[in-house]
Amino acid sequence: MLLEMLVPSPGESISEVEIAEWLVEDGDYVEKDQAIAEIDSDKATLELPAEQSGKIKIIVDAGETVAVGDVVCTIDTSGEQVDVPTKESTKPEEPKKNISQKEIVKKKAKSTPLADAIIKQNNLNKNDFEGSGEDGKITKKDVLEMMHASSNVDGREHTSKKMSSLRRKIATRLVAVKNETAMLTTFNEVDMSAIMSLRSEYKQKFIEKHDINLGFMSFFTKAVTKALSEFTDVNAMIEGENIVHFNYMDIGIAVSAPKGLMVPIVRDAQELSFKEIESEIRNLAIKARDGKITIDEMLGGTFTITNGGVFGSMLSTPIINPPQSAILGMHNIVERPIAVNGKVEIRPIMYVALSYDHRIIDGKSSVGFLCRVKECLEDPKIHLMDNNIIKALDL
Repeated sequence: MLLEMLVPSPGESISEVEIAEWLVEDGDYVEKDQAIAEIDSDKATLELPAEQSGKIKIIVDAGETVAVGDVVCTIDTSGEQVDVPTKESTKPEEPKKNISQKEIVKKKAKSTPLADAIIKQNNLNKNDFEGSGEDGKITKKDVLEMMHASSNVDGREHTSKKMSSLRRKIATRLVAVKNETAMLTTFNEVDMSAIMSLRSEYKQKFIEKHDINLGFMSFFTKAVTKALSEFTDVNAMIEGENIVHFNYMDIGIAVSAPKGLMVPIVRDAQELSFKEIESEIRNLAIKARDGKITIDEMLGGTFTITNGGVFGSMLSTPIINPPQSAILGMHNIVERPIAVNGKVEIRPIMYVALSYDHRIIDGKSSVGFLCRVKECLEDPKIHLMDNNIIKALDL
């Protein structure tokens, strides 16, 4: 029986996807539910699992864009799994004296789907390659090695790679934000002494009790939800000629993944405890970095937090994640001299930035919001824990 594998729908608004990479070779025997390909949409990278066991026939090459519902491969379910012969046993016989191995390879000019996709993307001639795979098949490694050699003609190297569907979508959205919103950024600084002292005292107990780290993100998420409840315009967005206010707070947490920046959503963050926030962020971050995040886990969101501090950023202007109206940027913590009660003291300081759409959020609200976040972070025991650290951390 020949089973046709169709492109699944990653989400309601997505009509086409890109075959990012085939994880198997044409003709391989695949098991049911085995990941056979990675699919890039404009929101995430997803794996395509085999619906049945059998021998696969790849129809669409890697790098091609296909519509949702198109056939990308077939699986012959009547095919039986066979032992893969070793290279030595499949090594082609020595050619006759008057025919070179190179000529045989050029005559066949066969290539793997991945190699073929790279050749097409870069307008290369397949007959220029010598294959090192079985039966002289051209592999991805063969193509990349020759491209590397040809790009080093004058002693300076360069590479060219097509942007993924996700990366292209991110680029389009970022440019649109700059062009279609009245984006401004306001800055402040936060003395992190209280949080660092609290974490130093209770971090180990928190790990032992909940088997999860007590990080900075839970404090920032709690502070943001507290400030959003008071400055409701920051938790709103423009929809046509209307302003939509939300009575819930779905906080997006920007995560750097191999395929690009992803923003999974912590739902109803205003209802979650420190433990629940840390657990949810950890689970979503792992999924994003492993390429297992789903579209539903990234849809929506009323506000976003991004942390450039993990990369060493001291100060930046974060870009709004549309259609949201604001985003908070965290940065690295550096010991700096500041004035405290008329004296100079060295304190751990973090600069924070709030980028916002001035069409919906005025200066008073934006500055007030950021000052409230600062106030919550500098005295978390009072503003985030109701003066009861043990209860707040569920210790």
